[in-house]
Amino acid sequence: MNNEQVVNIRQATEEDVSAIVDILRGLEWLTRFNSETALETERRVGYHFQLCAADDSHSVYVAEKANGTVAGYTAVHWLPYLMLAGPEGYVSELFIRDTERGQGIGTKLLETVKKEARQRGCSRLMLLNIRQRESYQRGFYKKVGWEERPQAANFVLPLT
Repeated sequence: MNNEQVVNIRQATEEDVSAIVDILRGLEWLTRFNSETALETERRVGYHFQLCAADDSHSVYVAEKANGTVAGYTAVHWLPYLMLAGPEGYVSELFIRDTERGQGIGTKLLETVKKEARQRGCSRLMLLNIRQRESYQRGFYKKVGWEERPQAANFVLPLT
């Protein structure tokens, strides 16, 4: 891609929480943030970040541009499965600032996750992508080598 930027992919720190909040609150389709203040969002995300940082069962990476701006982030959770030869990495979040999309940042974040998954001896990586999302519509995950499992159904049980 000729529109790729130089970005540094690194482990997120608590100092990145406000940038992550800014990215999340900038996602227009995530309407849950409309009912809380930015401070409430920052407190909640900060708490969840601390939970992720408490042990090595989670990884959060940020994509930082040369000017220090966080352009995107990903969160992955390392799950042991009794039925698999190795753990599974579940990519729960991959969000790129609207203005930074299409520049290879998401691909670089996923490559970092893939490298860590191999180091951990994972059998596979998995993620959920809603079909109405722009990333699904443009086939982002298929373009970077992920396979959709048409035989699987994804179920959730809302607890709130």
